Amino acid sequence: MSVERLPESVHDTINTVLGSFDRFQNTPIAWIAPAALFLLVFRLYPLVEAIRMSFTNMSLVEPGYRYVGLQSYLDVLSSPSFWTMSKVTLLFVCASVVLQLTFGMVLALAIDHGVKEKLYVSVSTRVAVLSAWVIPGIVIGILWKIMLIETNYGVVNYILLQLGFDVVAFLSDPQMALLSTITANTWRGTAFSMIMLYAGLKQVPMHLYDAAKVDGAGALQRFRYVTLPQIKPVVFITLVLITIYTLNTFDMIMSLTGGGPGHATEVLALFMYLEGFDRFHLGQAAAVAVLMLLVNVLMTVIYMHFFIEEEGM
Repeated sequence: MSVERLPESVHDTINTVLGSFDRFQNTPIAWIAPAALFLLVFRLYPLVEAIRMSFTNMSLVEPGYRYVGLQSYLDVLSSPSFWTMSKVTLLFVCASVVLQLTFGMVLALAIDHGVKEKLYVSVSTRVAVLSAWVIPGIVIGILWKIMLIETNYGVVNYILLQLGFDVVAFLSDPQMALLSTITANTWRGTAFSMIMLYAGLKQVPMHLYDAAKVDGAGALQRFRYVTLPQIKPVVFITLVLITIYTLNTFDMIMSLTGGGPGHATEVLALFMYLEGFDRFHLGQAAAVAVLMLLVNVLMTVIYMHFFIEEEGM
């Protein structure tokens, strides 16, 4: 059986293509292209599409739509319920972020101390805290609803009854419902803050603590003048991320209170979902999404002003 050789011109073309592919593999574009393509398809395109939809009167129950300019924004901003939900969202986000950052810092410091002292309990603490982070928000809402249900079958109310207290309306009283929602969200988000801050604590050089001890600094002074300045960039990133996560939270609230009683726990993210998939106003839902994006950007700029410009970074 004879084997025919390829023509010389085809052979040269194949070598040229293979050489070009080898050179392309060694360029930065070859490494960046997959991530850039992913961001373009799954991040940038939905963002541009949401902005486009916000200028329409698109609806889930009507086949056509037309561009209406800023009318969707005006309808949302002129709604009294929007401003009520904005106040609820502001309380929910501020309280959740402060509590998540505080408890995350306390846990990170405790685990860091436990690791330095080689305490076995530090491992079990990390596992227990991280378990809250891996559970989906819908499941967390259901778990907390079971715990806070307002009968003697609810876990918390059963304990209160055994201790001689009355049943507490955790989910039907407006103020208690908002407090319960903040508590559940804090329990959920503290693990992420703990992970980020613990990673920051591991990067603080030990000789700085040794020098501070030689200078007579106490534990609080070492935390104030050594730990906080060293982990400031990590605190900034953590603050930005947990603010965005908290502002966009709706799955846990959906299963815990459904936004009730009344609108006591209806945050903007849940309002956006209900506007789009319950009342079928896709244009107004997209307008709320764009407004939330602007709020996220504004909060990031404010954090940068306090954390980065001060450092001259």
